Amino acid sequence: MDYQQLLNHGLSNQSSLPYNFSPTIPIYSTSNSAPKSFHSNSSYSPLSSETLSNNYSPNEPTSSLSPLESNSPQFVPLTGSGFIPPQIQPDFYSHSRQNMHQTLQQIETVLMAPDPFGETEPDSRDVKRVRIQTTIQNPLPVSYINRPIKQEPQNIVKHMLIKCAESLNEGNIDEFRVLEQDVRKLVSITGEPVRRVGAYLLEGLVARYEKSGTNIYRALKCKEPESNELLSYMRILYDICPYLKFGYMAANGAIAESVRAENRIHIIDFQIAQGTQWVTLIQALAARPGGPPCVRITGIDDPVSEFARGDGLQSVGKMLGEMSKKFNIPLEFNGLSVYASQVSKEMLDVRENEALVVNFSLLLHHTPDESVDLENPRDGLLRMVRGLNPKVMTIVEQESNTNTTPFLTRFVETLDYYSAMFESIDVTLPRDKRERINVEQHCLARDIVNIIACEGKERVERHELLGKWRSRLSMAGFKPYPLSSYVNSVIRKLLGFYSEKYTLVERDGALLLGWKNRNLISASAWH
Repeated sequence: MDYQQLLNHGLSNQSSLPYNFSPTIPIYSTSNSAPKSFHSNSSYSPLSSETLSNNYSPNEPTSSLSPLESNSPQFVPLTGSGFIPPQIQPDFYSHSRQNMHQTLQQIETVLMAPDPFGETEPDSRDVKRVRIQTTIQNPLPVSYINRPIKQEPQNIVKHMLIKCAESLNEGNIDEFRVLEQDVRKLVSITGEPVRRVGAYLLEGLVARYEKSGTNIYRALKCKEPESNELLSYMRILYDICPYLKFGYMAANGAIAESVRAENRIHIIDFQIAQGTQWVTLIQALAARPGGPPCVRITGIDDPVSEFARGDGLQSVGKMLGEMSKKFNIPLEFNGLSVYASQVSKEMLDVRENEALVVNFSLLLHHTPDESVDLENPRDGLLRMVRGLNPKVMTIVEQESNTNTTPFLTRFVETLDYYSAMFESIDVTLPRDKRERINVEQHCLARDIVNIIACEGKERVERHELLGKWRSRLSMAGFKPYPLSSYVNSVIRKLLGFYSEKYTLVERDGALLLGWKNRNLISASAWH
């Protein structure tokens, strides 16, 4: 199958591009114990026991009840037992999931071919990026807050949110409480993107003031939803955010090329989730000319994530075992329930006669660095993996700068990043959809609260830009392994079917996927 045929396969319906990767956002915890219940004295606490009338309009701002509270009428948990409950089947990802699955499988099969495939030249259209001021290293000056603003509603909301954050940062509590009341009238979890992000940012500010951010973060991660409901939210998130799913596709492309001629392969996935990232790769390996290789997968899942998913690693092993029988490929699975920073070489059973592949998917930013722990577990983990001498290591991370930046700069960066993400979600799920509300509450709001409300070891959402990851990896002894230009060209084509506002930039062998002028996800490979 040539390049053009591959692109056209199953893609005639331009309004529907499903994908079946569904890895979850990893969970990091400083304790293995269940979170204690928390009750704040504030009427605005995200865990407040107050209730509202069930009569509300999507266009109306929220009242004093937090949108993160489970007894809020705006908090609408999903029901159902499947990855995608039957009542939520939006056209965007319900009609041609099978065709997309077949397309991805064939892409990886092409990469497995014994003779090199004629790669397509990288697209010469390199989207010019305008670096946003939110990535500066110093706090925003007061003049930025007080400067005249255009009177568009979204600019007013942003201005008020930043002014509220500045008041709290400077310790002007009386002013902060007044601004909090004013901002609460402007935000809504059913409004336009900046108002929705604002609702969660405001809760983060209140939690920071009350020093309750850690309790809220743990409650949102561990209390509800559990198991199948959480998987449903995650599945929807990855179906409606192509920059996430295509980040994994880029990583898989690099892996497929690196093991093209290998007979024994060992994949170490430091955040195995449901294991679905490997489905199409395994099928492609099984169909490889000359017979399939022997494959071992070591799947790592921290204890909290495993608990949230119910059967956890056992269900992953069962799924992979069924694939082994169905596609007649020798496949062995070993699950490790341990935090990534605690993994040692001895746990991984690395063998000299195997081609080793290591995968980090939205995980490394949860591993503390030197600013949190003097032992620097983040760089230590990378050095340990380098010592394993992998044939390729793939990394997918959020392209945001929230690790060591001062609070006010971090606040503006978070506002900018999640505004772009929420805006992109509007393309696929209407603002009054219950599914969208639940996805944003359970998959995104908890991260926003942690970034804004917590400090020190309790702030576990610590993202870094690609340039910083490149520096860390270079110091650990890694060199860039270029991603497949063929796969990148396919991703560029597929992105266009979602929206012309999605962007793809190839930079120094890595891939940056984003929305408009904001990079959101980076994918890179190393060896």
